Amino acid sequence: MTAPRWRAWAAALAAGAALLAGSCMPPPSPGAAPAPPPARGEPLIRIGLVVDQPTATFGATGQYWVFGPDSGILAVVGPNVTWTVAPGSGMSDLRLTRPDRPVPLDVAGPVTVRPMSGADLVVTGGHRYRGELELVRGSVGVTVVNRVPLEAYVQSVTAVELGVTDPAVRQAVMAQAVAARTFAVHFLGRRRALGFDLYATVADQVYPGVDAETAPVTAAVRATAGQVETWHGQAIEALFFSTCGWSTEAADQVFRNAPNVPYLRAVSDRFGPGKRDYYCAASPYFRWTERWTGRELTAILDRTLPAALGAAAAQPGQVTGIRVAKTTPTGRVAELEITTTTGTFTVPIYQVRAVLRPAPDSELASTLFQLYVKRQGGGVAEVTAAGAGAGHGVGMCQWGAMGRARAGESYRQILTTYYPGTELGRLY
Repeated sequence: MTAPRWRAWAAALAAGAALLAGSCMPPPSPGAAPAPPPARGEPLIRIGLVVDQPTATFGATGQYWVFGPDSGILAVVGPNVTWTVAPGSGMSDLRLTRPDRPVPLDVAGPVTVRPMSGADLVVTGGHRYRGELELVRGSVGVTVVNRVPLEAYVQSVTAVELGVTDPAVRQAVMAQAVAARTFAVHFLGRRRALGFDLYATVADQVYPGVDAETAPVTAAVRATAGQVETWHGQAIEALFFSTCGWSTEAADQVFRNAPNVPYLRAVSDRFGPGKRDYYCAASPYFRWTERWTGRELTAILDRTLPAALGAAAAQPGQVTGIRVAKTTPTGRVAELEITTTTGTFTVPIYQVRAVLRPAPDSELASTLFQLYVKRQGGGVAEVTAAGAGAGHGVGMCQWGAMGRARAGESYRQILTTYYPGTELGRLY
């Protein structure tokens, strides 16, 4: 395979990795292995941990430096001393306050927090992270960014996304590691306008830091170090989700304005003729049921319809009917039609799960469901959703990957099955 175009990107960031070499390798948390020095060519990634908030806290598990924007030392601080950072008076200014000093320190941002020893971690919001912190002024508040080697980031993401320690599914964990790394490379700089590359939440990939790591998952991640899934020499948009139910779906069927890329298309998870002969059948979300009374559904839609559809559904009224108006090729609800005493509303696929909630604080598991409506006196008495799967349905099915691993498939086979036509490449 010819040298992929993303190698130029890796080379451009390789120098940045040297900033952390030998100085940011913390000790293991319980069950986790220590991080090796960054590999040659391994880039740093910038993760937004706290984004534009009124205040944030920072510190480290050992002695640490606090640097100003010109790399001048602002403070040398002992272990477990927690500072508070808030916006300063100027557009880029920060106000740093520590508990043992009555007078705050007003400085121009950005400010860097770096452990003196490679055996220590940075801390913010009570969570520990490898690498170093960068404090920057947001539009109205402060933002805390974790600057960390890519592999350290991936081992935390993988542990929380598919942190199964059973040796029988190790190949699935390795596939997840490659997918998480590929996602990060593909979307590097996605949040550049905010001062970092990716959020640490489901908006991008969940990244909880060191405390999520486990030794078996970390070992599986390191076995794939530097590997990414590629299409025509570029890192792919490696989407993944929990449970497909029977098949994944094409991206352009699920997401608004999504490109019709050939590697994000529908892939069946069936391996036999039986009702549960699917690789993802072990998932607790393989099949599910949700029910609402007419009154419960009206109360939920009174909140969710205006949030999804805006002024057109500002006062949705009492539900008088609900039906699946359109489905995708794999049977997911592409359009949900809801009739109320004030009108009829069409909910597109990318809003269905947020609108038809089982509870105020949780989305519907998936859009792969059928509706059964009981009517009484011209209204809706009860609605039942009989569904399958969990998540958006595009890319790698995580429970399917575990089923395939148990069936003897390698992580390479799992990746090329869920991302058809792709190849495994090496970034460094």
